[in-house]
Amino acid sequence: EVQLVESGGGLVQAGRSLRLACVASGFTFDEYAISWFRQTPGNMREGVSIISASDGSTYYSDSVAGRFTISRDIAKRTIYLQMNSLKPEDTAVYYCAAAFSRGSSWSTVTALFRNNEADYWGQGTQVTVSS
Repeated sequence: EVQLVESGGGLVQAGRSLRLACVASGFTFDEYAISWFRQTPGNMREGVSIISASDGSTYYSDSVAGRFTISRDIAKRTIYLQMNSLKPEDTAVYYCAAAFSRGSSWSTVTALFRNNEADYWGQGTQVTVSS
């Protein structure tokens, strides 16, 4: 059974940091790209960042580039999202997702990411940034 389990969300003041974690199981880790999306009520899910589990290539949305850092720990099958300089507009439910990427170019993987496509999704973790 595929599982993506997020943790690390919470309430934080603007300007502070949080680190989210996503533990993956049930699939061949290095055949997938793992991503973070976020969603607020009434809005579409937005891609935040994605990382290739095999070679560590990364991509960020313009809204978080320079503030967020995605990383992976292959041995722990865990993806992290370090979120610095948080803003109230970063408030959302953050979801971890996995997309099969073996054999695909990174440009194809990121295009699917920008189209909000993934094969598996986690349950989400709430991040609230107060002003």
